[in-house]
Amino acid sequence: MLDKVRKLLAKAEDPACTPHEAEALTAKAAALIAKYGIDQALLDAREERPAAVGNRRVELDAPYLREKAYLLHVVAAALRCRSIRLERRTTDGLRISVHLFGFEPDVAGVELLFASLLVQAARGLLREAVPDGEQPAAWRRSWLVGFGAAVSERLAEASRAASERESQAPGTAVVLADREQAVDRAVQAEYPNVRTGRRRRLTGGGFEAGDAAGRRADLGAPRVGHDRANEVTSA
Repeated sequence: MLDKVRKLLAKAEDPACTPHEAEALTAKAAALIAKYGIDQALLDAREERPAAVGNRRVELDAPYLREKAYLLHVVAAALRCRSIRLERRTTDGLRISVHLFGFEPDVAGVELLFASLLVQAARGLLREAVPDGEQPAAWRRSWLVGFGAAVSERLAEASRAASERESQAPGTAVVLADREQAVDRAVQAEYPNVRTGRRRRLTGGGFEAGDAAGRRADLGAPRVGHDRANEVTSA
């Protein structure tokens, strides 16, 4: 299954791929990832196979570290994982990593999709000209947040659709709820004093352009309200 997802995402990342084709490919990949995680959860439960919550750290590369952490956060949340953003100051400046928690099929899916979306976002930014009068870095930060907000909507819809399709299997809701609680316990054990990210006020005007690009990247769902254009919750 994951090999099929990799092939779909590789096609979506190809510069020769049109935005419409990339949207269709990424949507299909996201749906397969969501279904794969649910199938594995049900198989573990049916065979009474022990499954432990896994975790791994993802080191992010500059620039736009917080915006990339936000994108990883929304991908993780949609695919039944939790993410903790870790910041540290070094001699080279700010470094950010994200600690992912989840069952292995879900974490693997998060990493695959996040890597592909980073490529698609970078390509989208290259296509967009910064409007006159805008500070380039601020505009691109807000563009990336808009991209992440649109992706969040689409991934949530894909995950809901996969859950609804699989809900006919007896006990699906219970199995998924139990796994969600297990992930929450793992996060609590590792980070007992974790704080919810504070809201950031963005100054750039690129949110709507990034939002539109995120919608082209995948997964049609209702439009993100414009009241969120300059205020989001960090991962």
